[in-house]
Amino acid sequence: MKIEKKSIMQLTYMSSASVLIKDEDSTLLTDPWFVDGEFYGSWYNYPPCTIKFDELENIDGIYISHIHPDHFSVKTLKKMNKHIPIFIHKFHADFLKNAIERLGFNVIEVEHNKRINIKDNLNLRILASDDCDPSLCMKYFGCGIAEKTLGSTTIDTLCAIDNNEQVIINTNDCPFPLAEKTASKIKNSYNHINFLLFGYSSATAFPQCFELPSDELENSQKEIVQKFLSQGESYINLFQPDFYMPFAGRYVLGGEKSNLEKKRAKIELDDAFDYFSNSSTINHELHKGVILNQDSIFDLTTGKSNQKYIPVDKEQKRNYVQAHLLKSKYDYETDKFPSLEDFLVLIPKCFERFDAKRKQLNFSSNTQIFITLPENKMLRIPSNGEAHQIISKKNIEEFDRYLVIITDFRLLLRIMSGPKFAHWNNAEIGSHLEFIRKPNIYERALFYCLNFFHI
Repeated sequence: MKIEKKSIMQLTYMSSASVLIKDEDSTLLTDPWFVDGEFYGSWYNYPPCTIKFDELENIDGIYISHIHPDHFSVKTLKKMNKHIPIFIHKFHADFLKNAIERLGFNVIEVEHNKRINIKDNLNLRILASDDCDPSLCMKYFGCGIAEKTLGSTTIDTLCAIDNNEQVIINTNDCPFPLAEKTASKIKNSYNHINFLLFGYSSATAFPQCFELPSDELENSQKEIVQKFLSQGESYINLFQPDFYMPFAGRYVLGGEKSNLEKKRAKIELDDAFDYFSNSSTINHELHKGVILNQDSIFDLTTGKSNQKYIPVDKEQKRNYVQAHLLKSKYDYETDKFPSLEDFLVLIPKCFERFDAKRKQLNFSSNTQIFITLPENKMLRIPSNGEAHQIISKKNIEEFDRYLVIITDFRLLLRIMSGPKFAHWNNAEIGSHLEFIRKPNIYERALFYCLNFFHI
């Protein structure tokens, strides 16, 4: 008599957005971030990461969702076996592909929504969060009409991992309003979803890096936390999984930016899990929440973990930050302090790129960007077609609308020198930039154009 073989797909939680998927002898690792100090030295794993690299020598593949350092961790990949193939979405731009190849890995670009085999029964499907539809990205991010010609402009991806019977969905950092169409497409590709992974927290510089009154800070924290929790509910109710697990975004700030922890819009994973477990919008008989310790295994067939979850001790966490992270140094702190002249050489080319992108998007604003420079000077960057200007700090109050950016001059020089040294977006996410804006209104296109202010 023929005995039918049972699926044994298992998921091991590693850290942040990293999980190890195993089916029989086939393995796929997602977004490995195990080495602390990403985002130029400010992001640290908590609980502290205890992953042993030698145990990952022979995995069959790595999926990297996008270029942000907590997903594409250069410091981590440098320690990993270069013979492991890395799977990414076939993006319009080659930034991620080129960066991975520079580390010595073989990159396999996967066409949008194409299901490929990793090994034996283990398969992977990768989709851009905007479904390769720039009009969706334009609607969500507020980019200009010129972006329609560039293919997918979003950087993040979702993926589905299956063994022909069981299916795991990983939504990574994808915002639900942008990714709803894509998520629906994934759901329609499978009869049933067994396990769902989704982010539950924000990773932006707002509100902790902005000058805000205490009541506005508190309201912003609550609004952002609820926004991400609601997105989690939306993903659960769309995919209708047997099991779901909030993950990713489990980090603390190190170095002098540690003092911003209390201002971040965040909650503990434990609190997020409690929220979903008690949500009135979720059918808890059909969809069960999962929360895992680092290195613990969840079996999709039995629906059980090999360990009992240990909640985070918040006092122990604060003590760890004080004892181990507060005095940590950032990547750029060993650089020589630049002079005003170092910036004056770069500014014309940087402004040319900024203004070219502004014109391409047909964007104009009366808001002035001011960047602090050495010798008590500021760089004025108009976003309405006027010329840039070096002014004295004391003259800023002459302007009605402005965005002031303050950062370490060593990091600023890296950013303006080009993306291979540092990038505005990563500096912002890493909480290395301080912002003062008048009025306190977010202009998405302004920040988008700022990303191009480099040579």
